Amino acid sequence: MKNFIRITKVLADESRVRILRLVMEKELCVCQIIETIQLAPSTVSKHLLLLKQAGLVDSLKRGRWMHYRVASAERRSAAADILTLVRKALSHDIQIESDLKRLKIILKMNREDLCRRQIGRKK
Repeated sequence: MKNFIRITKVLADESRVRILRLVMEKELCVCQIIETIQLAPSTVSKHLLLLKQAGLVDSLKRGRWMHYRVASAERRSAAADILTLVRKALSHDIQIESDLKRLKIILKMNREDLCRRQIGRKK
C-alpha cells in the first residue's frame, strides 16, 4: 500500500508524468529530457530523483552524462500495471504527442553537442 501511495503521489505532477512517458520510449540522457520538455536542469533533476525514489526509473552514468530508463523489471514489479496505465491513458494526449514528436527530432541531434550546449547555457 505504501509503495502504491508513493507512486501515485509522484505521478500527480504533470512534468514527472511527461518525463516518465519519455523514458518509456527509450533510455535518455538528462540533456535530451531537458531539451524535450524545456524545463530548467535543476527542475528536471529533482523530478528524475523523485521518479527514481518511487522505483519508476533507473539511472546510469555513461561517460560524463547521466542516463535514465524505465526501472528494471525487479525494481518496478509494483509499478508495472501503472506504467501500462500511463501508456494507455496518455496515448492520445496532445502534450505527450508533442513531447514525443520533439523527442524524435532531439534524438537525431548529436548528444555530446546537445549536452555541451546546455552546460554553456547555465553559465
